[in-house]
This record gives sequence, C-alpha cells and structure tokens, in this order.
Amino acid sequence: MSPQPPRRTTHCHGTPRNRLVYDRWGRFGRPVVLLHGLFYDRTMWWPVAAELDGSCAAVAVDLPGHGDSPARDNPSGLAQDLALLVRGLDLHRAPVLVAHGGSASLAHTFAERYAVQDVIVVNGSPEPDLAAVPEAYRQFAVRRVDPALAAAYRGWSAAPRTQTADGPFPHLRDPAAFALRVQDSVRARI
Repeated sequence: MSPQPPRRTTHCHGTPRNRLVYDRWGRFGRPVVLLHGLFYDRTMWWPVAAELDGSCAAVAVDLPGHGDSPARDNPSGLAQDLALLVRGLDLHRAPVLVAHGGSASLAHTFAERYAVQDVIVVNGSPEPDLAAVPEAYRQFAVRRVDPALAAAYRGWSAAPRTQTADGPFPHLRDPAAFALRVQDSVRARI
C-alpha cells in the first residue's frame, strides 16, 4: 500500500472579532502559510497544498471578508492575528509565507515583525489571463469582486504589483512543480 497524501481539515482561529478560517494539511514540520490575493479565497491553494509532502504543515487562510472568514472594517491587525494563528499551530518553527498578489504586503509586514523561514510572492494581476491555467484548475482562480471588500482593503490595491517571470497563477499552471519550489524553500535551512 502506498502512502496517502495528507488530508485537508478545516479550522477556525480567533474570536468573533478577529476569526480566521483556514484549511490545514499535515500535522508536523515547517508551517507553510498560503495567503490568497484580494477577491480570492483559500481554495486557490488547494492544488498546491495537496502536493506538499510530509515535510511541512500547509495552512491556507481565508483573509477577512473572503471565503468563510468574516469581514472587518479594517484589516490593519491582520499580521498579528496571523502570528497568533501560526503560534497556535504548535509547530515551533518559523513559517514559509506564500503570498498571491496583494497579500504580498501582508507577508512582508509579517516578516518585518515575526520570524519567517522565507517569503515567496506569486504574481497577481487585476485581470488575469487564465488561458495558461489547465481547465481542471481554473475553478481555483475565480475572482469574486465586492466593492465593500475593495474599500476595506484600499491600501492593498494601491500596493505595487510584483511582476515575475512566473506569470499569473504559476501555482495553478503546475501545482506539483510549484509545490517543489515551496519544499525547496522549506528544506533550505533545515
């Protein structure tokens, strides 16, 4: 019998005022925190998280107002809430943060205040071309534009966009290859 990939479990962390909903794969190893961009949700990371091996514990978080996490008027304390979530995982290691689009600013703010293993930024674009994303993975790249959410995250939308050679959605064009990239970062300083 061959080993089975870690199964996804869904959890909530925090109080009603700062609750974050997240999915988790794996129970041990370095935490890999997967942050979606504005107007997406944690499901955009499911293909990659399913590909990560047992060397890490993948955590895909719904940011406030996205997916199942309740909205907030101001997401300014989000880096601290994310730190409390990571500490609550009881993994005792600095995380690797993988940020899509506008969540890069959150990842960098987190890295300025807390210990991290690495920060990986995935290109985000306002109107992504999904032609390069295989049909089976396009469902994970659906934007859900909400004017109230845009107002709450106004500072994020003004953040400069990171342009990389990877192009948009490299994690959905080839989830297994992207997972290897993340695992290389996990193993870089073990």
